[in-house]
Amino acid sequence: MRALVVDHAVPGRLRIDTVPDPVPEPDQVLVRIAAISLNFGELPKVDGDTPNGTIPGWDAAGVVERAAASGRGPRVGERVITFDWRGGWAELRAVHVNELAVLPDEVTFEQAATLPVAAVTALRALRRAEVAPGTRVGITGAAGGVGTFAVQLAHLAGAHVSAFVGSPERGEGLSGYGADRVLTDPAELDAPLDVVLDNVGGPLLTDLLVRLAPNGRVITIGAASGERADFSSYSLIGPETSIIGFKRGGDSAADLAYVVRLVADGLLHAPVDWQADWTKVGEATALLLGRRVRGKAVLTLS
Repeated sequence: MRALVVDHAVPGRLRIDTVPDPVPEPDQVLVRIAAISLNFGELPKVDGDTPNGTIPGWDAAGVVERAAASGRGPRVGERVITFDWRGGWAELRAVHVNELAVLPDEVTFEQAATLPVAAVTALRALRRAEVAPGTRVGITGAAGGVGTFAVQLAHLAGAHVSAFVGSPERGEGLSGYGADRVLTDPAELDAPLDVVLDNVGGPLLTDLLVRLAPNGRVITIGAASGERADFSSYSLIGPETSIIGFKRGGDSAADLAYVVRLVADGLLHAPVDWQADWTKVGEATALLLGRRVRGKAVLTLS
């Protein structure tokens, strides 16, 4: 099969190569992939932390080519959304039945490919923060993949949503997704926040820590700024702030089915901001690393 493999010697550090087909384990199905999405966190970095020849890829959607030998999971020919921490950027993917969901006819492969990491991360982070109707939620990096879904899901939960973006241009469209306010500076807040979902870190997180209501909660999802968040421990004592490190985790079949159904029902928008054939992967990575994608970048397999 063909796959996108890491090659630190080429632009974008990814190239299409021929590699052996995956061999499914008893509880894995073999999926022929139709569309993938790219996340900032999975791109090969300058420091070469991902070895050459690795097949990355968290998010992928396609058609079951071989059912699981155990008899569990979807049947041959069913359209599915899949997740794993590797191996998604290929023509074939072996994926555990606990990490996929069948797609309703109303959801395209391109829409589905945006969901596994970004939408499920946002969903689980909001649950961890115990967001409820009336909760004042601040979301940093709100124009990115996780942020765009977090804005929508927080709005669906009845929260008051403040979406933080790097520029007014990056914030275009977020009001339509349910953001009550789109901000570029924490100083623009008119009331303390109960919850912060932080994708950015750095000075922005530092500024938001002092703008939390009593018993405020910070869920740290990412640190896209690459900068330190410096603050005094005393700033956390009075308001009894909780800072919670968060990672998506696995066993996501039920949550994948849930977010897919929201998309099918028109309650959740899958934000495909940029789409191309997977031969354009170099262009896609440049756009992501340059923060020029609002929502998700999706590649289809030719």
